[in-house]
Amino acid sequence: MNRLLVLGGARSGKSRYAQQRIEAFDGKLVYIATAQALDQEMADRVAQHQADRGGRWRTVEAPIDLPDAIQQTGASCDAILVDCLTLWLSNLILAGHDVAVATSALHTILADCSIPIALVANEVGLGIVPENGLARRFRDEAGRLNQTVASACEEVSFLAAGLAIRLK
Repeated sequence: MNRLLVLGGARSGKSRYAQQRIEAFDGKLVYIATAQALDQEMADRVAQHQADRGGRWRTVEAPIDLPDAIQQTGASCDAILVDCLTLWLSNLILAGHDVAVATSALHTILADCSIPIALVANEVGLGIVPENGLARRFRDEAGRLNQTVASACEEVSFLAAGLAIRLK
């Protein structure tokens, strides 16, 4: 595995699966976090994730500049875990960034990435059509982002109930 995309719903086991896959590699591991702890509940989640990873991991926060973070950290580590693309997309949309440009930059960086990298994303398009424009835009952009990242990855897995189904 060089590039792995892990998709699934909320609490499906995506992050745990991706972490286990990356921890199989020797050397220095980097966790690129896209979440922002804007409230106490999210701060608690972040702290729990960090505790679960242990001391082998170095954390890099990249709520917006994910392609740059991958490029910068790739030179100083042996494997990368990005968690999660869906939060990154939310951050881009809410900050008014051009999602298509950011997605293209991510695709380019992934194509050039020479170390193992796993990326986690939610599959949000399996439910009903959202009732408002922002939610529909988010769902559509998430689908396009997942397709673009999947095209740059050698392996894509879908998680449901903690079980992985290999798609590619």
